[in-house]
Amino acid sequence: MKVQELNFDGIERVPMARFTEKAYLDYSMYVILDRALPHIGDGLKPVQRRIVYAMSDLGLSSGSKPKKAARTVGDVLGKFHPHGDSACYEAMVHMAQPFSYRYPIVDGHGNWGSQDDPKSFAAMRYTEARLTAYARVLLAELGQGTVDWVANFDGTLKEPTLLPAALPNLLLNGTSGIAVGMSTDVPPHNIREVAAALIRLLERPRSTLADLTEHIRGPDFPTGGMLVSSASDIERVYTTGAGSLRLRARWEKDNGEIVVTQLPFQTSGAKVLEQIATQMRAKKLPMMDDLRDESDHECPTRLVLTPRSNRVDVARLMSHLFATTDLERTVRVNCNVIGVDGLPRVYGLKALLEEWLGFRKATVRRRLEHRLDRVSARLHVLDGLLIAYLNIDEVIAIIREEDKPKPVLMQRFRLTDAQAESILELKLRNLAKLEEMKLRTEQSELQAEREELQTTLQSQLKLNGLIKREIAKLAETHGDERRTVIEEDAPAQAIAESELVTSDPVTVILSERGWARAAKGHEIDAEALSYRSGDGFLAAAPGRSNQFAVFIDSTGRAYSLPAHTLPSARGQGEPLSGHVNPPDGASFRTVLIGAPEDRWILASSAGYGFVVRLSDLHSRTKAGKAVLRVPEGHTVIAAAPVTEKARWIAAASTDGRLLAFDLEELPVLGKGKGVRIMGLPPASGATLAGVCAFGERGRVRIKALDRWMTLKFKDLDRYRGNRGRRGLLLPRGWQKVERVATG
Repeated sequence: MKVQELNFDGIERVPMARFTEKAYLDYSMYVILDRALPHIGDGLKPVQRRIVYAMSDLGLSSGSKPKKAARTVGDVLGKFHPHGDSACYEAMVHMAQPFSYRYPIVDGHGNWGSQDDPKSFAAMRYTEARLTAYARVLLAELGQGTVDWVANFDGTLKEPTLLPAALPNLLLNGTSGIAVGMSTDVPPHNIREVAAALIRLLERPRSTLADLTEHIRGPDFPTGGMLVSSASDIERVYTTGAGSLRLRARWEKDNGEIVVTQLPFQTSGAKVLEQIATQMRAKKLPMMDDLRDESDHECPTRLVLTPRSNRVDVARLMSHLFATTDLERTVRVNCNVIGVDGLPRVYGLKALLEEWLGFRKATVRRRLEHRLDRVSARLHVLDGLLIAYLNIDEVIAIIREEDKPKPVLMQRFRLTDAQAESILELKLRNLAKLEEMKLRTEQSELQAEREELQTTLQSQLKLNGLIKREIAKLAETHGDERRTVIEEDAPAQAIAESELVTSDPVTVILSERGWARAAKGHEIDAEALSYRSGDGFLAAAPGRSNQFAVFIDSTGRAYSLPAHTLPSARGQGEPLSGHVNPPDGASFRTVLIGAPEDRWILASSAGYGFVVRLSDLHSRTKAGKAVLRVPEGHTVIAAAPVTEKARWIAAASTDGRLLAFDLEELPVLGKGKGVRIMGLPPASGATLAGVCAFGERGRVRIKALDRWMTLKFKDLDRYRGNRGRRGLLLPRGWQKVERVATG
């Protein structure tokens, strides 16, 4: 079988790297210029421009009867935009949503989505739409020679490359989009403020950014809210064209309740309520009692938050909610748009206004030139008609007698082809004397108009004055009051978690195998609780639910956990190893809880220890922090609290010796091995069993062989000595000490 050789004659050979690079660049430029970024002139992306033009072509003006949205989408896809119908319809919906567009371009009838869910709109076969009155700002001058026209995708129709916007729609409605390697986010603004800035720039071209921001104080979002960024942040955004702004919900007090009336741009009220409810379920908002959504058609946003009492600091509560929910959000600004030269660029406020004014001046000049051509052409025709009226009998005779009257008329009266054609098209009823008077009136009016047009075109000052008057009139027609209040405020502060948790009495219990739990109250018999098989009670400490519980392992490392996060004592707890990461082989030996300034005695079974402030034991990491240096072969014993009334320390060894000494002899340290508490000769094999701190009316309890002995203050006199001494023997039967505690 003969194998046919491939013939590559006439086929261009290109290296793969160069081909892929060119293909990717072509694609990215298409996305940037023809899909994702708006043009500075009309502020629209291609699909938006085609939707607006198609609706205008269908006669869907603000005064007409709306038609099915599917009709518009079908025209757009079939004539100008051969892409997906869902994407086209979604772009149309976006222009109709009053919470998305500051000045909607499409007037939608039916379900066009809600602020809680902008994409909950009905299918296009159910909804109807027409253009709004504001759309005239974009379309009014379309047929007046103001824009260039190009063939559509199949070459059968013409479409405008731009719409002749009479106001900077880009700034008024804003935009957002993601292209290849770049994106855009332009916030919306108020018509009156933008118009005032444009007029000032026309009157004083050398105006600075500070001059312009006297009129444009900041963005104006359709959903209102409060712009709380500093003046310097807003100025930086307008100078560079990029940055971020802080937008916050507006609220008020009503009969002791907090009522949120305006939300930040693109924020869902349902999501905000869910975020608050989540915190309430997690018991992180004890000052909140209830919340509900009272939004309706009359009040699109009305979220009611009920504090637990009138003693709640409402301002602080709202600051916390601003910091932890979408009641405050950061709005990104990146004024990256396609300029008049067709290239993308990031514009500051002044540069954007100046470039748009350049576009507007060119548009108005083209409009005036187009009108001047029309007026001149009509005057030329009127000149011919008036000649005919002056010689009406001769004209009629030529028309009746000549086979080809047109060239005869042109030669006899020195007419042009257009003039002769207009004479031949005259109707008999237009030969009346009254018609001649109308023509002369029209001629004088058009001559005055031509002179005015020529004067305006020749004078930049008059051209600027015309543009200024038109901008002012449009601002008066479509303008409204600012919705977003600008009020600089300090950044929101979240309330510390310890402050949000209720301060209830709890007892933290640690088992021998390292399981922890928290029981409500202080009157708890921890040893009588239920434990897992093979497990039992090890240590317990009373405290408050809003405090940190500190667990210390056998290596002397301390770990902190919020007490309110520990499981309830109704069960058997949870292993601490699921919350922290102790070293291999380490076991948990004791638990501490209290205020940060509280003092505790830490000691090892080797007989060394020190007094430590609880704040020095707090750790934010799962690995904890090294606190007590434990000699090899020894472990950590139960920590003992030091109360304000404590003056002495009692220490007992496992061989039945007890020593009491002055509390001041034990130093306060942050970490380390500590000093010798009790002398323990190596030959004895004894270790430190426990320590406690007591005062003049205090008692010391000693446990040995599952029995407890209580020593009163006067009973401890015989055991007093200096720190580091061995101590005296306890009575017979108490030589195997297990624990020491105050009683």
